[in-house]
Amino acid sequence: MTEIWDGLTKAIELLISLDPEVMEVVGRSLGISGTACLLASLICLPLGSLIHFHHFRGKRALINIIQTLFSVPTVLVGLLILVLFSRAGPLGEFGILFTPPVMVIGQMILIIPLLLGLTISALSGVSREIVDTATSLGASGFQAVLLVLKEARYAVLAAVIMGFGRAISEVGCALMVGGNIRGATRVITTSIALETSKGELALAIALGIILLSLALIINIVLNRLQQR
Repeated sequence: MTEIWDGLTKAIELLISLDPEVMEVVGRSLGISGTACLLASLICLPLGSLIHFHHFRGKRALINIIQTLFSVPTVLVGLLILVLFSRAGPLGEFGILFTPPVMVIGQMILIIPLLLGLTISALSGVSREIVDTATSLGASGFQAVLLVLKEARYAVLAAVIMGFGRAISEVGCALMVGGNIRGATRVITTSIALETSKGELALAIALGIILLSLALIINIVLNRLQQR
């Protein structure tokens, strides 16, 4: 109990003093996860709209597959990326394994099903009457799509925030494809795992507090969006 209390005290000191190592890890985590979330959103918003507004055979099955991938294990995504970008893999010539770019790719693959499924659900929640009214007033198909996206903007934004939360809190994929290299690919979750295994509770607790604070901020923002 004393060891835990000492670790918590040191963790607070590290946070108050803005310890450079802690800030570096936090900044890298925010940068990688933020980039992955932004790129995944640029893919999922138009793709989700395309799936929602078009009727085709197998659409229900496709949506079921997307929803099933919500809970895909992070280590499975990490294994896939590792096989693809290893030296013997088909994309090994790029030489980006154990670098931030490949971690961004891994987190993108991890959160794309979540963003895509939640985007489709958000668009499905918009009343069909809105589209019919816009069409009767002379709106084109593209304008009708933009109108639906505007109506569903809070739900879509909530999906993006959830995707970011999923990305920044994962550890398996980041550890497998990033390698947890100090000063290069070490992020919050991998740092917590490493420092805990070394018995360095102070830094682990400090990073845990930051990760928990980020989760709290995400939850507060989601609640505000749901109220709107």
